[in-house]
Amino acid sequence: MAILGTGIDIVEVDRLEEVIVRRGERFLDRVFTPAERAYCAKRPRPIIHYAGRFAAKEAVLKAIRTGWVEGIGWLDIEVEIGPAGEPSVCLTGGALARANQMGIETIHISISHTDHYAVASAVAEGKA
Repeated sequence: MAILGTGIDIVEVDRLEEVIVRRGERFLDRVFTPAERAYCAKRPRPIIHYAGRFAAKEAVLKAIRTGWVEGIGWLDIEVEIGPAGEPSVCLTGGALARANQMGIETIHISISHTDHYAVASAVAEGKA
C-alpha cells in the first residue's frame, strides 16, 4: 500500500454558523447527509461537529486531488462514526469514481475542534 494523496482543511466555526443561519435548511440539506445531520443534532454544540465534517469533506477532496468538479457533490463524501467513536469516510457517486480511478482503497481521516476552529486531515491509501 502507498499513500496516494493527503489533504487538510480548517474551518472557522463562527463563519460556518453564519452561513447556516443565513442559508438555513437548504444549506444543511445540500452539504450534509441525513446521518451526518442526525449525529450533529445529538451533540451538545452541533455547530462544532458540522464544522468538523465540513473540514473533513474539504480535506478528502484535496486527498483525491480534485475540487467540486467532475460530478462530485457534497453528499458524495459522508463522515461516519465507528464503534469506538473514530471518524471514517464513505464515498459515493463522483467522489467514489475519482478514488477508484486513482487506485485509492482507503481514506483515513482525523477531525479535531475547539470552540473557534475545526480541522481535519485525510490520507488516501491504495496501490500505486
